[in-house]
Order: sequence, then structure tokens, then C-alpha cells
Amino acid sequence: MENRRYVMEYKVKIDSFEGPLDLLLHLINKLEIDIYDIPAAEITNQYLMYVNTMQQLELDVASEYLVMAATLIAMKSRSLLPDHSSEDDEFMEEEDPREELTRRLIEYKKYKEAAVKLQELEEERAKLFSRPPADMLFAQAGEGPLNVSIYDMLGAFQKMTRRKKLAVPRQTTIRREEISVETRMKSLMNKLTKAKEPILFEDLFQSHEKEELVVSFLAILELMKQNEITVTQNGNFSSLYVMSGGKNK
Repeated sequence: MENRRYVMEYKVKIDSFEGPLDLLLHLINKLEIDIYDIPAAEITNQYLMYVNTMQQLELDVASEYLVMAATLIAMKSRSLLPDHSSEDDEFMEEEDPREELTRRLIEYKKYKEAAVKLQELEEERAKLFSRPPADMLFAQAGEGPLNVSIYDMLGAFQKMTRRKKLAVPRQTTIRREEISVETRMKSLMNKLTKAKEPILFEDLFQSHEKEELVVSFLAILELMKQNEITVTQNGNFSSLYVMSGGKNK
């Protein structure tokens, strides 16, 4: 049995990462958590899973994600301690760290919703013009926005890798052939171009080898960034589908 060795030649920085608060809001929506009563243990475990996946994929994880991870771990540890509130008045006056986090999340959510509203107003304003300025008529199409968030992509990758671990093939002697991210991008584009309908995200990962899974994922992200493919989903947190052609093509 032959196997190919995928080579990660560079790290990918995805602009869609908006910060740890954005990830926390994504998890709160996904887990249907009350933002005013955040379960420290559950949200911490989920957050660390995402950060760990980013690091495995060698994505550029900003230090602010790690600072938030440390904050959540401390918050989780505090929630596991015995409740001494009735014995120590000074302990009663200590602020619950979840309250500070809730305030930050609510404030961030307001700014994010305001940004979306401003973008909608900008798009409405743009419709008032019959055509763009003359010097833009021949401009190349820029990178199109993702139909799904980077956190949706990471969540789909997590689920896919867990399923792969449950069905690991028998070990065998193999011959390794090095393949770069660029080569994987070409093979993915070839497969997607020939497909008559969108392909399920998980179906693009045929191997059980970690290196191959990671490089395939990086190739998909890079193709999205270059506006060569589009990833969609029918509803929030539903299965992802990939098709050739960017949103603006």
C-alpha cells in the first residue's frame, strides 16, 4: 500500500480570526449557552479544543487567544472549588470572574452588531450608484468573504478528525511521497471542478494520517482565501459543502 507524505511548507494566517471574544460568542451560540450564566467548565473545554486545533494546524494563533485560555482555566478552577461564601464574608465580596467576562462579551457583541449594521448601510449606499468609478471597471476581483466562519471550518475539522480516529486502518508498510500544500490545492481544484454538485467537506479528506489531513485543510483555507472555492452550509452548525468558484466569480 502506497501513501503520500504531505509537507507543510508554510504557516497560514487567516484574517477571519477576529479574536478570542469572537470565538467565545461562536461557542455560546453553538452550545446555546445563556451569556448571563456561562458554565465555566464547558466553555473552557470547548475553547481549548479550538485553540488546540489551531495549533495543530500551525495557524497563526495570536497571544490574546492564549491569554483568554489562561483566564478561562483559572475561571474553571475557581468554579470547582468548594463554596465558602457562607463562611467568609470577604470571599462573598469577591467578584465572580464570569461577570467580568459577560460584560466584555456583551460589549463586544454590541460593537459587532453595530459593525454589521454599518456594513449593511454601506452596501445599501453603494446601490445608489449606477456603476463603479471608471478606474475600477478593470480591477481584478478581490478575495471574497467566507460564507462560513473560520470557527465553523475548525469545528467541521474537529468532527472529521474524531471520526477518522474511530476508523483507523490497519498499519502497513508504506512508501512515502512528499506532496506540498500547493500540489494538494491543485488536486482539490481538479476534483471540485469535475464535480457536478457541491462536495461534502468530509469527503475531501480520504486519508487517516494527521499530516495529510492538516495539509488538505490548509489547502482548502488557502483556496477560500484566493476566492477559488466556496464553502456553504444550509443552516447554523450544519454540514459544510464545498464547490469550485469563488463568491465573486
